[in-house]
Amino acid sequence: MVAGRSLTFRFILTLLVIAMPVALFAAPAAKMAGGGSYLEWQLSVSGHEKVTLTISAPDGEVYTREFAAGKAVVLSLKDLPSVVDGSYTYQLSFSPRVSQAVKEQLDAARAAGDDSAARAIMKKAGLEPVTQTGGFAIANGAIVSPDAKENDRETPGLSTNAVREPGARKEPADASSPSRPGSPVVNDQVIPDDLIVQGSACVGLDCVNNESFGFDTIRLKENNTRIKFDDTSSSTGFPANDWQLTANDSASGGSSKFSIEDITGSKVPFTVTAGASTNSIFVDSTGRVGFRTSTPVLDLHVATSNTPAIRLEQNNTGGFTAQTWDIAGNEANFFVRDVTGGSKLSFRIRPGAPTSSIDISADGDVGMGTASPSVPLHVLRTTGALQEMILASNNNEARISIQNTGTNASKYIMGVNNTNPSLYFISRDGGGGTIVEVAQRLDAGGVASLKVNGSVSATNVVFASSRELKNEIDRVDGKDTLARLASLPIAHWSLKTDETASKHIGPMAEDFYAAFGVGLNNKTISVTDANGIAFSAIQGLAQQLQERDKELTELKARLADLEKLVKTSQQ
Repeated sequence: MVAGRSLTFRFILTLLVIAMPVALFAAPAAKMAGGGSYLEWQLSVSGHEKVTLTISAPDGEVYTREFAAGKAVVLSLKDLPSVVDGSYTYQLSFSPRVSQAVKEQLDAARAAGDDSAARAIMKKAGLEPVTQTGGFAIANGAIVSPDAKENDRETPGLSTNAVREPGARKEPADASSPSRPGSPVVNDQVIPDDLIVQGSACVGLDCVNNESFGFDTIRLKENNTRIKFDDTSSSTGFPANDWQLTANDSASGGSSKFSIEDITGSKVPFTVTAGASTNSIFVDSTGRVGFRTSTPVLDLHVATSNTPAIRLEQNNTGGFTAQTWDIAGNEANFFVRDVTGGSKLSFRIRPGAPTSSIDISADGDVGMGTASPSVPLHVLRTTGALQEMILASNNNEARISIQNTGTNASKYIMGVNNTNPSLYFISRDGGGGTIVEVAQRLDAGGVASLKVNGSVSATNVVFASSRELKNEIDRVDGKDTLARLASLPIAHWSLKTDETASKHIGPMAEDFYAAFGVGLNNKTISVTDANGIAFSAIQGLAQQLQERDKELTELKARLADLEKLVKTSQQ
């Protein structure tokens, strides 16, 4: 019985030495101090442009503040929109100073889509991310001081008060080296054979006689519990990284959490904080990963009661401009949010959108409403109803460009003028200026005019001219029109915008408007008006001809009568 207790005691002491935390981490980037109403981080790094402090509150809210280089990194309770008692997690991110030359190199690599080149530039410039993560607590509305010390406790079964200090190591007990305060004054126990414990083991300064284990097989019990994996490999090619399982921070106000620490690399790649929900991360038997669900359906399955989302955050610790995107979905829409750009929802899909609402084929053709686009942009609707298929809308001037980038490069722009509402076409590469302007409405119910600075070739030009489309119908005096037309100056001329300087004949729009008072303005002549003037003038001329014919007939009759009288008088 005594021998069994001796073996158990030796086993406990062995695990105790293994479990002691060792301060092998590199010096922290900042030391936290303060308490009560504020916290301050005393920085030990330099050469940065700014420091970003991110605080995660126990109620799930996240707050961010930025501090320029040289400014004290301080958090006041007044900076928090709401103060909630509990454990808080913080992260300090140091943004490095990046030279203009390096920025230009990174921009060029990004523009070329060359990530490997970007990584090489970052490595050469020494742009390694520098961050520090930790925690603090708020109790009764005040910040717990990180410098506070835990009160000593009487440890049952030991003759002294035993409190494990972070990083403390038990030294050999001999005449020249006194033992660590609070440690049993015994020699180390070395067991040069397998150790088998048919029962449970408790390791730690708070283990007591007749410990109640329940179903625990191994229990670590004290105020700083750690399990360290110290790989002593020294031969070339053999892995020798040291790892540690850490439960809770040691400092006052620190985080209640469980971490896997890379001791050799001074990193903490995995952490779970206290209060994390059941099934926060769940891997099923097929390797599917669930976030907040124990029944993942796909390789990654995110389940939550309000807008499951993924955040893609690029910070500026690597030299690139900081940018954050969110990808999320809920009952209202699936969306991509530009967080940095003012949280704009730049891409949205509404529930119920039909299959292939947007479909990109293997050759890059984009289909909208079709899974087999046959042109670069193919829009398909199968409702059969008359409807707009493409709408270009702007609160000012809206334009659509058509460009040829080949040998005979040219570009034409179709737009809607805002100052004088009209549809027009512009040739940017063919001399500039408006080449075609279509004013007002083009539908059958409106009055439209067409302005062409050049020639028009057409085999059939049709104008809407039904009586049903017109009002204020008054007859025109053809003879009056003919008289006005007779005094209208007619000249030879060429358009200033016509590079060929082709000669034309016709009236000036100003004279035409002054003579007849029709048309949109005194700068244009409507083809309809010109035709109407011609028709009216022809009618006026026809009336004059009819009057002349009537007069001539009457004169012929009178002449005949006179001739008869002359013949009668001669007889």
